[in-house]
This record gives sequence, C-alpha cells and structure tokens, in this order.
Amino acid sequence: MITRQRLAAGICALLATLTAGVAFPAGAVADETDSAASPKVELVLDVSGSMSAKDMDGGSRMAAAKQAFNEVLDATPEEVQLGIRTLGANYHGNDRKTGCKDTAQLYPVGTLNRTEAKTAVATLQPTGWTPIGPALLKAADDLDGGDGTRRIVLISDGEDTCQPLDPCEVAREIAAKGIGLTIDTLGLVPDAKTRDQLSCIADATGGTYTSVQHKEELSDRVGQLVDRAADPVVTPVATEGATRCSSAPTLKSGLYTDREEFGKQRFYRVDVDPGQELRASVSVGADREVNPDYGVLLRAVTVHGREIVRGEGTGDGRTDVISTGLRYPKAESDDDDAPAETVCLQVTNSFSAASGVKTTPGLPLELTVDVVDGPSKASDVASFGLGRGWWLLGALVLTGFLAGLLWGWVSRWRLAVWRTN
Repeated sequence: MITRQRLAAGICALLATLTAGVAFPAGAVADETDSAASPKVELVLDVSGSMSAKDMDGGSRMAAAKQAFNEVLDATPEEVQLGIRTLGANYHGNDRKTGCKDTAQLYPVGTLNRTEAKTAVATLQPTGWTPIGPALLKAADDLDGGDGTRRIVLISDGEDTCQPLDPCEVAREIAAKGIGLTIDTLGLVPDAKTRDQLSCIADATGGTYTSVQHKEELSDRVGQLVDRAADPVVTPVATEGATRCSSAPTLKSGLYTDREEFGKQRFYRVDVDPGQELRASVSVGADREVNPDYGVLLRAVTVHGREIVRGEGTGDGRTDVISTGLRYPKAESDDDDAPAETVCLQVTNSFSAASGVKTTPGLPLELTVDVVDGPSKASDVASFGLGRGWWLLGALVLTGFLAGLLWGWVSRWRLAVWRTN
C-alpha cells in the first residue's frame, strides 16, 4: 500500500510539473536570462621594460603574455564583455612623474571583436614604468556601472614603481566602495616582494594570486579567470551599518557588504513577521596584517537592547576570514494583524591592527540575511522527542495487536481440536 501511495504521489508530482510547464512556458526562463547583466572583465597587462626578459620557456615574458591573450580571446564566452588595459606601454622617457601616469585602455570593455583585440595586442612592446596603482584605479572606472559580475585580471612581473600610491591600498579602497569588483593577480617572477604585493592586492578584494613561470600555465590561468566571470553568482549589495540600532538601515533577505572599523560595532535592522524565522550570518575578513587572537560577535537584539540570541567565532591568526551565524524563529500569533518585530543585528569584532598598519578603510564585512517561513508544527517540530518516529511506533503497535489476535485465534482452535479428540 505504501508503494502505491508513493507511486500515486510521484504521478501527481509529474502532472503538477507538466501543468507548471504549460502555465509558465520556457519563455519566462529565457526572459530571466536575457535580463541578467552581462559579466565584465578587464585584462590589465604590465608592459614595462622588464617584460622583455627572456625567461618564459626560452621566450620573452611579453611574447608569453601575447600568446596567452590570443588564446584567451579565442575562447572568451560570448556573454562576457571584455576589455584590455595596459600599464607602462607608451612612455619611453625617464621622468618618473610622467611614467607613473602611463596607463591606457587598449581595447574598451564591451562586446568582443576578436580580430580587433588581437591586432591591438600585437602592437605592444615592453617600454616603461610599472604604475600598478593608477592602472587599477582606471580599470575600476572602466568596469563601473551595471549589476553583473566585474573582474580585473592583473598580469605583472614586478613591483609597482610609483610609490607612495600603494596598489594594495588602492585595492582596499576599491573593495571599500562595495561594487563587487574582484581583482585576480598573476606574477611572472617568483620574487618574494612581487608575490607579497600581488597577493595583498588580490586578498583585499577576495581575488586570487597565482605565480606562473610557463606559457601554458599563463594561458590556462587567464582563461580560467575569464570563464569564471561568466559563472552565475550572487552580487552582494553595498550597505552602511550604523553605530546604533535606531539609525540602522532596514535590510531584506539578501547578501550585503560593508566595512567595519577595528574593534567597533555595526547595527542593521530586519523586520520579522509572526511565524517567520530570521537566519543571519556574518563574515569579517582580515585584508591586512592583524594581531593574533581575535573574534566576531553577531547578536540579535530588540530595539530596546535586550539580547534575543547570539553567535560568535574566534580565531588565532591562522585564517584570514572568521564567520558566525544565528537563527531566531518568531512565534506565530492568533492576531492576523499582528505587526512585524524589528530585530537589530549587531556585528562586533575584536581585531586589532599590527604595528604600522593602516586602520582605514575598515575591515571587509559580508552579511547574509534570510527571512523565511517558520517550521511547521505538523512536520518539522518533534513530538515528545520522537518526531516522525511516531509513524514507526504506530505501525509496530498495530502489527503487535494483529499478531496477538491471530495467535489467540490459533490457540483457541488448537485447544478445541484437542478436546474433541
């Protein structure tokens, strides 16, 4: 009988699916896809004089970069809007001030014309300085606008030569804008200083750093990063928490980013209706050197400051991100017009900056808020600790009862036959 019920349920589900397919044709799904913003990628290439060095499988670094670009341009997904920016490609002189302004957009971000892009790349010759910081600022402007994913892929063989504009600080400023832009870096020289700087740039925006020393590795890695931009992702929304609950922004379900100062707290408000459950989580990243032993605290409190529930996490310097979360089910009300409860989410961190490290902008914070229907008492709430085990208990009781009746009838029949004989 159970098998028949499952079969009937499966048939009903299949009919419901077919009915939904008729009611909501495939065109509705296509509309969602069409309305999604196109992902944008800008390749930022170092064309400084050091790129003429011949240590990439017997060829120059510039030749390896050109080959990688040509292969990536051939394989770029149609939906990706791609652009190319250079640094150190045009100024041949020795004036540092002029050389540190040498960044230009070689190919604008947009629908890719592979022939034009390859022709532009073919003209590049190793020339000047290494203004990484100014190039990143310009690249962020090139990708400004739109709601799709945005990614910068920086390829360089050395440190920035245009200090004091620290490219790592530039990356932090870009991340602080909350525009969801990721910077991935690739280093062509296994040098400790270059690695540290490029790693810092990537870490500040949630990107990756890769050291490559062969042409095939460079082509494969750049191609992977461009393809990754086309993957469907949830773009976080920039918000700004307040220092007190009364002035905090009210958030809906979604993913949000913010910046939090060292050792400070931020407040956000969420409205929870009776019968709903609030689920929230927060992650705070150490995008620069911090002292060991730190923690993050997420509290749900009333507008009057009474704590409802909390979640906390601690770290000892072995991880760059620390997270915690909480759940708060709001009880149902007999009053259909019962108002929603305003819950204040308080995020506090105990990070402290290492000596000589800048404390601004604050640490990157990512907050997830999800307000869903609360658990159903009939199906989700355990009954005296048994939950769905009541079904098994009932089946065992019924089986035992029937077995007892059958055994009693057989015993009486055998006794009646014995007396007769």
